[in-house]
Amino acid sequence: MTTADIIQTMLAPGLMISACGLLILGMNNKYSLVFNRIRLLDEEKRKSSRCGDEDPVHRQNVCAQLAELGVRARRERNAIICYSTAVAAFVVTSFMIGLSDVQGLPALSLLTILSFLVGMVLVLAGVLFAAQEALMGYEIICIDMKDG
Repeated sequence: MTTADIIQTMLAPGLMISACGLLILGMNNKYSLVFNRIRLLDEEKRKSSRCGDEDPVHRQNVCAQLAELGVRARRERNAIICYSTAVAAFVVTSFMIGLSDVQGLPALSLLTILSFLVGMVLVLAGVLFAAQEALMGYEIICIDMKDG
């Protein structure tokens, strides 16, 4: 196998690294938005209890939203961890491809395939966490609309 062939083979997992990078970027954006929303609702809850003019229905809705947002944040965190770990698996795959071709270690080919598959399973897990999180976003909006 020529050097160019080895580099091309090593770059195949690079496409997955790039895809995971985009997924991580999107999830980090959502993660920060959820944290900002939690901070705002928590501050609103504290202000209303200090002033003594709190509406029990509004407080209940705020508390329900905070609970749901906590679960949503955990799912976003899980998705980010899955995507980040998948990136690591794809980097390991690239190294193993290079080692097996350059050093002539065909025994690494099974481990190479295994590390790539682990990365793909982690991407799938991240996508499932992201889908659950998206569904929860709608439920939180429904709670917020009840308050109005």
